[in-house]
Amino acid sequence: MDIQKEIDTRGLNCPLPILKAKKALTDMMSGQLLKVVATDPGSLRDFQAFAKQTGNELVEQETLGTDFIHVLRRR
Repeated sequence: MDIQKEIDTRGLNCPLPILKAKKALTDMMSGQLLKVVATDPGSLRDFQAFAKQTGNELVEQETLGTDFIHVLRRR
């Protein structure tokens, strides 16, 4: 996967990972991929809802130890 931007939101709780992702996506071009690393277990559900509401595609979600990885494609 060709990730254009990655943000680390470890240690931040809802809604901060979503807000940081939203800000990062505004600087990106359509079709580009954003990877978000979070430690908030609620981020799995939050990013699913965020993708539905904004029209950005949730390409992948993965759990690695205490990290939750989310990959979004900019609409």
